[in-house]
Amino acid sequence: MEPLRVGDPSRIGRYRLLRRLGAGGMGVVFLARAPGGAIAAVKTVRSSYADESGFRARFRREVEAARQVGNRWVVPLLDADADAETPWLATSYVPGPSLAEAVHAFGPLSLASVRVLGVRLAEALEAVHGAGLVHRDVKPGNVLLAPDGPRLIDFGIARAPEATALTSSGVIVGSPGFLSPEQARARGGETGPPSDVFSLGCVLAFAATGVRPFGGGAAAGVLLRTVYEEPDPAALPDGLTPLLRACLHKDPADRPSLARLRAALGEKAAADSAESSDWLPAPVTRLINDRSAAVLTIGAIEPTQVSASTPSNTASTASPEAATLTAVTATGPTPRAVGRRGFLRLGSTAGLLAAGGGGAWWWSTRAKPPTSTPSGTGPRRPELVVAFHGDLTGADKDIGKAQLNGARLAVEQLDAQSDRPFRLKLRTYDDGGDTGRADELAARLTKDAELLAVLGPTTDACFHATERTYTKAVMPVVSVSVGTDTLSSTSGTSVFHCHAALHVTYGLLAAPIVRYLSNHVDSRKVFLVDDRAQDDFAWTVCDQTEQALRRNGRDATVTHVAAGKIDYASLAAEVRSAHADAVVFTGDPARAAGLATALTAARFTGARMATERALDPRFLASAGAAATGWVFVTSFTDPTARPSARAFTAAYRARFGADPGRYAAEAHDAVMFLAKACDKGGTTLTERGAIARRMPEITYSGITRTVKYESGYGYNHDAMFEFQVVDGAFRYLGHYRDAAVS
Repeated sequence: MEPLRVGDPSRIGRYRLLRRLGAGGMGVVFLARAPGGAIAAVKTVRSSYADESGFRARFRREVEAARQVGNRWVVPLLDADADAETPWLATSYVPGPSLAEAVHAFGPLSLASVRVLGVRLAEALEAVHGAGLVHRDVKPGNVLLAPDGPRLIDFGIARAPEATALTSSGVIVGSPGFLSPEQARARGGETGPPSDVFSLGCVLAFAATGVRPFGGGAAAGVLLRTVYEEPDPAALPDGLTPLLRACLHKDPADRPSLARLRAALGEKAAADSAESSDWLPAPVTRLINDRSAAVLTIGAIEPTQVSASTPSNTASTASPEAATLTAVTATGPTPRAVGRRGFLRLGSTAGLLAAGGGGAWWWSTRAKPPTSTPSGTGPRRPELVVAFHGDLTGADKDIGKAQLNGARLAVEQLDAQSDRPFRLKLRTYDDGGDTGRADELAARLTKDAELLAVLGPTTDACFHATERTYTKAVMPVVSVSVGTDTLSSTSGTSVFHCHAALHVTYGLLAAPIVRYLSNHVDSRKVFLVDDRAQDDFAWTVCDQTEQALRRNGRDATVTHVAAGKIDYASLAAEVRSAHADAVVFTGDPARAAGLATALTAARFTGARMATERALDPRFLASAGAAATGWVFVTSFTDPTARPSARAFTAAYRARFGADPGRYAAEAHDAVMFLAKACDKGGTTLTERGAIARRMPEITYSGITRTVKYESGYGYNHDAMFEFQVVDGAFRYLGHYRDAAVS
């Protein structure tokens, strides 16, 4: 929400305007109060559209369509005037995000939540079809989330199947990526209720996986895939695959009815889950509470300086997604009559400000409007677009999501700083950890003229797949979990001019290993295990460690194990026969746990070390007591134990309901570093090459490390940390130079 602007009307019809909720291509959306105190969303239409021939007829159709549908899961129309100088309509206000916003902010929903979502939306569409209408634009942006269930909105293109006066063949109506094949072919006469079933299938797939069944990119490509190709398997969750495939059948006659869909989703189970008021993830519920509290705190609004019947056509700073979700959002309580219990149910502002203790900076800075540029006056700060390119649905999705969350906190913190000359806008893109998808994504992103920089990718493989494309486009790329040697690319050309890696190169992990073995335990004969399942990572760490140990006058032996099954007992016996007093393993959690168990069984008592590749709860669960004492070296820190990251940790917990995941804090630093690179002495850099050239010139001291380019080393050669297993848990020991190992 933002304050009303000079030129905005004080009233529209019988509604007193309170705030701007956003602006889209068609007009402006306001938060308003009815004479009785009820809160509503009032959607107005720009005069340029209202004056078009036939527009008012279309607007009346929208109003009439909305009035015909009565269902708990459809946001009701309260009032409208198609004949006013500025046509408008008022709907109930739901203080919740759209499904699109929720998935982008917090990740896919659980299967149980998706079942509730599907059952309720099927009921809503049954009401739409029962009124003789087809919605024709069922998409995540038109589904709003409330504590008791979803709400379907926007009947702007809903119509009776036989009505052709305003929508004719040859015109595609709907949103690519969520419309049906018959819509994609622009065959208006064939678009009936099964079309909405297809769209609902796309919505449920997106809700469950965060992946669009027919991909993204240019509309033409999406439409072709919708008509001729099968849905992306990554978009179909286990447990719902057969049902969603049926919904996405190319032939409308082969799609299930809404009644059958509800039954297949488990209507009773979904109803029980919805009635418990916990069908949504906790972070989404908190977001709803935040917005509810914000509405309740709005006091009396003074009339704007110029009262007009036509709202200002100036675009709002709210995102298009925000404009969509607030155009019709849940019946809000009457602020003047809400009791203590009702207020607590919505969430108090005081509670939000107190959330997380040290994280108060987060909530307070978000709430402050810019002092240098009051709303409605002076130049608006330019908005720089940055892409998050990561793995959000693949094998490394937990790391990808943690990075995305950390980046989002940084962007919101930056945008709340009124003295910063620009704002950042973060767009999210998922490669699923697939190199092919990553390459296609990079090709698409480099063609986006608005995009100035990329945060990511998540994995080494996806970095290598995109490296040439991003380099050729001089795209500034900042990564936090890519440790491959970026001093030279696979093409043999330097990529340092446009890639800043906050992760150390893997060979540098030898430094904390050698320091621990030399200074803490004084190992003399070290047994290094090169796990070929980790490819070059393992070989690099073992090679650099062996060389450094030998330079220090210590004996080191490297043993290679195949990527397949390991005979752990034989490997442990080999350690004993080599008379080693230390073991360094470079494999993953499961394989490290297997070796740990075998070493304990073989009564090996020497030092045991591993890398960040094995630092995972699965190691603790599999190794049990044999995990005790193992030391891990990493390039990521534990922000919960780091004083410099205390405020970030509190803000993360308050926002996402969990401790920061791996690389979340590092992603925060990456965004801050990138923002500093976009600011040259108060001048905002808006060209990719200028930003890339600026990156090696700056130093940023963050909450996890100092980011500074040094020739021959890159942007980080010293931010490495140690953890040790103590009492069945990973204990953060600190920076490897200062770590106090038990």
